[in-house]
Amino acid sequence: MSSDGRLVWNHSTHLAGLIPILEKLVKCEGITTITPGRIKKTRSHIPKMKLKISVPIRGGYKIIARQGKTVQEVFVLSTLEQSELEQAIANLL
Repeated sequence: MSSDGRLVWNHSTHLAGLIPILEKLVKCEGITTITPGRIKKTRSHIPKMKLKISVPIRGGYKIIARQGKTVQEVFVLSTLEQSELEQAIANLL
């Protein structure tokens, strides 16, 4: 569970409670970089934090983080397979 991954701080705003989860996720073996992306509002309400792999990107995956009526994109550069990344996320939530 020790990795040299890094968490990129490129925004001043993040989904409440997301950063502590990402700080733990970046320590997983095989994850090199995590970059939180843009935040949007949605109509539906999700009471608990939820992270879902959206699409593969070059070198990793785009994850959608949702809580309340807010959605944030998170880009994860990783050598992990999608199922391994899903398991790592499930272990943190």
